[in-house]
Amino acid sequence: MGATGEQIGPARSRERFLGGEPLTGGVRSPIMNSWLRCQSLGLSPDQTELPYRDDFDPDSRLVRAAGPVLDQLASRFAGSPMNVALADAGGTVLERRFGEPDLAHVLPPIQSVPGFVFAERVAGTNGIGLALAERRLVQVYGAEHFAQRSQSSACSATPIRDQLSGDIVGVLCFGYPHSYQDPALAVLVRRAAETVERRLMEQRSARERALLRTYLDAGHLVHGGADTGNGHLMALDELGDSGFGRGDQMILKEKATELICSTQRAAVEVALPHGRGVTLMSRPVTSRSGVEGVVVEAVLTGDAPQLIGDAPQAHHPQQAHHPLPAHHAPSADHPPQAHHPVPGHHPSPARHARPANHVAGPARGLVLVGEPEVGKYAVAARRRLELLAEASARIGTTLDVTRTARELAEMAVPRLADYVTIDVPEAVLRGEESAHPGTELHRAVVHGIRDDCPFYPAGRRVELRAGTPHMRCLDSGRAVLEPDLSTAVGWIDQEPEHARRILDRGVHSLVAVPLLARGVLLGIASFYRSEDPAPFGDDDSRLARELAARAALCIDNARRYTREHTLALALQRSLLPRGMPEQGAVDVAHRYLPAESGVGGDWFDVIPLSGTRVALLVGDVVGQGLHAAATMGRLRTAARNFAELELAPDELLTHLDNLLVRLDREEGGESDSGSTGIVGATCLYAVYDPTSRLCTMARAGHPPPALVHPDGGVSFPELPAGPPLGLGGLPFETAEIRLPEGSTLVLYTDGLIEDRHRDLDVTLDQLSRTLAHRDRTPEDTCRAVMDAVAPDHPEDDIALLVARTRTLPADRVATWDVPADPAQVSGVRAAATRRLTDWGLEEQAFAAELMLSELVTNAVRYGNEPIQVRLILDRTLICEVSDGSSTAPHLRRAANTEEGGRGLFLVAQLAHAWGTRYTPHGKVIWAECALDAA
Repeated sequence: MGATGEQIGPARSRERFLGGEPLTGGVRSPIMNSWLRCQSLGLSPDQTELPYRDDFDPDSRLVRAAGPVLDQLASRFAGSPMNVALADAGGTVLERRFGEPDLAHVLPPIQSVPGFVFAERVAGTNGIGLALAERRLVQVYGAEHFAQRSQSSACSATPIRDQLSGDIVGVLCFGYPHSYQDPALAVLVRRAAETVERRLMEQRSARERALLRTYLDAGHLVHGGADTGNGHLMALDELGDSGFGRGDQMILKEKATELICSTQRAAVEVALPHGRGVTLMSRPVTSRSGVEGVVVEAVLTGDAPQLIGDAPQAHHPQQAHHPLPAHHAPSADHPPQAHHPVPGHHPSPARHARPANHVAGPARGLVLVGEPEVGKYAVAARRRLELLAEASARIGTTLDVTRTARELAEMAVPRLADYVTIDVPEAVLRGEESAHPGTELHRAVVHGIRDDCPFYPAGRRVELRAGTPHMRCLDSGRAVLEPDLSTAVGWIDQEPEHARRILDRGVHSLVAVPLLARGVLLGIASFYRSEDPAPFGDDDSRLARELAARAALCIDNARRYTREHTLALALQRSLLPRGMPEQGAVDVAHRYLPAESGVGGDWFDVIPLSGTRVALLVGDVVGQGLHAAATMGRLRTAARNFAELELAPDELLTHLDNLLVRLDREEGGESDSGSTGIVGATCLYAVYDPTSRLCTMARAGHPPPALVHPDGGVSFPELPAGPPLGLGGLPFETAEIRLPEGSTLVLYTDGLIEDRHRDLDVTLDQLSRTLAHRDRTPEDTCRAVMDAVAPDHPEDDIALLVARTRTLPADRVATWDVPADPAQVSGVRAAATRRLTDWGLEEQAFAAELMLSELVTNAVRYGNEPIQVRLILDRTLICEVSDGSSTAPHLRRAANTEEGGRGLFLVAQLAHAWGTRYTPHGKVIWAECALDAA
């Protein structure tokens, strides 16, 4: 079943699924399961970025085995829009081939360049990721892809297995337009994968293949004869209802190793976690070339397993036991024997169909095939490699120094050590480098096989003396091995009583390893052994160094992130308002919450303006880190300066847009030096006038504010959206709203409402319900919104500004219209004096008379009608004179011989502040006089 994005099938089903509707049919189960996994992982269908790795091996065994197969496929698909991808077991693309070579230059990098990761956890539903998750051949059609970028393509993909272990080592994937869909492609991709599997098998040593072939041939003979109860052979991870997980397989392989080393035919019951039981059966086997080994099979308990006779062996004259080839000698890096379960899709004789009248016996799975003499070395090497591989995935999952150190300890216990302590300098915990790491150590982690560890607890300061293994480790920068702690004099002498308590608990051996990364000493990890009577050896020391080296890189990454995060947060907070300015237009409360993963460029501001007005501002710079915080500081400073010029909201946003374009151009010119260019910003700017209750707003790609009416109703005013800042050349629009007295404006950044785990409309409804309360103070509103709406783990900064409006009473505003006649100036002075007397401001009358006289005279002489005078009594006495001219006067120093030019100088001396603002019909000259002025 398949349908493109334009058809109904999966396209409609996918949209319904993303909309939260339950789907009972119409979607194939692998696709539905994948969609659910994508949803639980918080993936977004519109995500466009995939992780890129440059550390993959371009000459690995898998690449060498697949190279000729890929070349043949490219030749077969020549001239067609087909592409072939080879990925490893983690979903990283290793190789690509194209039917049309030009596709490599036309397609985006994620579809043409090796190194991008297509694992389902990051890429959503796709061929490579689904094949790894389903562990079988899969096909994905058009809209079945989770990501929008893949809606126009289809693909067929199948895992590539190691024929010895049955483990998936890679994926082969065909990608093509949906119109090229052909059932033969599924067959072809499976055959190509089998060819790669055979080529991988050919790379194995002759001794491994000989032992495995003898075992498989013996199984074939049994299946071809009478029923002996051997049952059906299958891969270990497919044995039983749900197969064996990685942890179960490790337990079985460890026990099987003991059976191989004993060289005896035996059956042993093994109890697994979760109440499962398995019987391991071992028996010797000899290859045709005389290689002697042991095979261990697993039979589920309850299947009535029985000891069977020795497998048929090749009857040859007695041959000498040949040593391993030189390249296959026992080592920590190359296991010398085959320890592999049989794959589920192995085309061996053991997979042949049985006669119809044959009664199937218990299901069997091969656990290990190996040579007894070298078994213990191979298993030890395999355990070390498995531990290191697992450590790569489990250490460094967060950018937290302490958590990363704990992950190292959890990996080492109990597979390497019984107790682990990790000490780091306090400076490292703060994100800094320590100048004296040996003198300011802080115990970050204590972890062991028991909770009652005999070591000092985490959180304690650690002091080390010269001569102790730990100090030698720190001084030399190399690991220190103490196989017998009871003879480690320096360690005992430091704190004899404490050392005795540790020895009494059975702790007998120590490996101290420095945590070094990029030349920086980050602390020390100490591994202790107590349960295993064998002391630590050189191999253990090397393994501890490998673990510590990997962990140290992760700790250093976390340290650097902590430092940058701390600096960015300090810069961000220093650039935000420390307190709210004095103004009488609104009651204000605010909140700022940084993102968990980094600091962004969100900001807010409250700016008092002339005429009792106030400007409210919120903004959000795209990106995170120091660069975003610094850009935010630039924008906030510029916005305050532009506001001081009394610009209209749309003009102010235009100036900010031009500024950001210039900054972006400057940053772009420095991109070669490593600077990160500015992408853009969003902003909402509102000006509220308490004398008219008029609010003028404009926004640049920012979410609209919420308006809480006095009766508790909530609305979201429809404002022209406007383009984000930084695009340049696009206009902004203003909207005017007359607010009811006592209403509340709620301004916020998108971090409050936008979250990949929540639907935007649902979040806005939740915000509306939270705000729907009467007579709530701005502080209470802030608290309620952050508690109810803000995400628990914010992925973006959150800035919240709540302003409850006030209205200036009408009896505190006096207005007079003035004809353009100089004789009217005296009448204005007299009327103003009477109003000031009514307000009880007789002491301010003289200064106000002089200021009004000068301002009105200038308006009559140099301005145009209509001329208006307004007195406002607020926190200060405000005198305003408006006229129809857009020409503003300028303060200058008049010469001694000039008769005029001193009016504005006089106004500036008498006023607390003065200035000019422009209106659509002219200008306003204003002056403020402090109420306590004499």
